[in-house]
Amino acid sequence: MKRNVIIIGAAGRDFHNFNTYFRHNKNYNVVAFTAEQIPGIDDRLYPKELAGEDLYPKGIRIYPESKLPELIKKFKVDECVFAYSDKPYSYVMGISAIVNAAGASFVLMGPNDTMVKSSKPVIAVGATRTGCGKSQTSRKIIEYLVGMGFRVVAVRHPMPYDPDLNNQIVQRFACVEDLKKQNCTIEEMEEYEPHVVTKRNVIYAGVDYEAILKGGKTKDPQTGKWVEMAGAENDPDGCDIVLWDGGNNDFPFYKPDLTIGVADPLRPGAEVSYYPGEVVARMADVIVINKIDSASLENINAVRANLAKINPKAKIIDAASILTVDKPEVIKGKKVLVIEDGPTLTHGEMKIGAGTVAAMKCGAAELIDPRPYTVGELTTTFKRYPNIGTLLPAMGYGEKQMKDLEKTIAKTPCDAVVIGTPIDLQRFIKIKQPCTRVGYELQELGQPTLKEVLDDFIKKHKLVPSAKKAAKKTTTKKK
Repeated sequence: MKRNVIIIGAAGRDFHNFNTYFRHNKNYNVVAFTAEQIPGIDDRLYPKELAGEDLYPKGIRIYPESKLPELIKKFKVDECVFAYSDKPYSYVMGISAIVNAAGASFVLMGPNDTMVKSSKPVIAVGATRTGCGKSQTSRKIIEYLVGMGFRVVAVRHPMPYDPDLNNQIVQRFACVEDLKKQNCTIEEMEEYEPHVVTKRNVIYAGVDYEAILKGGKTKDPQTGKWVEMAGAENDPDGCDIVLWDGGNNDFPFYKPDLTIGVADPLRPGAEVSYYPGEVVARMADVIVINKIDSASLENINAVRANLAKINPKAKIIDAASILTVDKPEVIKGKKVLVIEDGPTLTHGEMKIGAGTVAAMKCGAAELIDPRPYTVGELTTTFKRYPNIGTLLPAMGYGEKQMKDLEKTIAKTPCDAVVIGTPIDLQRFIKIKQPCTRVGYELQELGQPTLKEVLDDFIKKHKLVPSAKKAAKKTTTKKK
């Protein structure tokens, strides 16, 4: 007898779990996905091309998570698989209670059933919460490796928000123009753009992470035609090392050879109370305690003690998140509106971000509360996350949200706008007030350092950069 399954997700881990475990598994019948956490990702179809036409010739419908009890009854569901991240244990077990009360079993899938093995060495970067500093850690790792001559290909945790998921099976971003071709949202650009603007590396993302690694077919969103795409392992520009750039606090989709976690002392205790962030902390070979420059000694020590208790073998790297402000004079003595990274403020539950810290350091006279001036989906966001405070999340999961963001900024009576997002919002929305951008980079404090960790990793795996391999081959042929 096949077991009927619902996968509970947020357009990421849920699709990956299906692809790696359920897609061709005749012992199961996945009757539905449910969606939560990200606005506008329900009421879609997981298409037959991705679902596998042998078992799912009509694809699989995606429903709002709020319909979970009635779906369990309607489809006579045996198991519900919870497959999204950055949730406190109380929330996860609350969903478990809903599932069990409806008669079904509650399942959390682990790495052995869901990780894909790469032919290239994999370095995975994860975190204990959203907004810990994974991206800046990834950038620092890439900087070191590229400086050693290695070709690094980054693969980002999924963010497939297109109504037609076939358009996002495999995505490759090598320049800013690629972001436009793929119709990326603000949330996607915040993660992809910092990789490509430096010209250090390319970054892959999408829906099918085995195809993203090995290569496969995807639909071109501009032409609607199916095209064959190279995978990260055989990228046209070469690949020595795959870097997994995690999302939220999820554990990797690829089997890592080195796992680096990032913890946040501004949210002490989260490393042992959020799913699956504690999984990341327990499986990490190295843990970066970031933002030491902004956190209290008490909170830093609390995080350090928790990590020592659950993963005493992990190397601990202390780090600061160093801020840069391109126009500090725009802030000094002014009433400013601070815009921060959306997910960090919403399900990440951060009370301040880089923009807020920069505004205070540069002498802002006042932080203007945007809540009385929000419109449309920004108003909905504050109702759903009432503890955001006097900050504006850069919500941009679709064109409607981007327009509402633009209108909200225009209505807010401020002298200047402080942009604390990883990208320049002025490229996508009109901002009439004077603006300044805030950047942030990782800086290790003391020892060990990431470079020391990477040197040991390269030595252990006897890795040689592509350029040196090519030079050696050329010399051998000449002889």
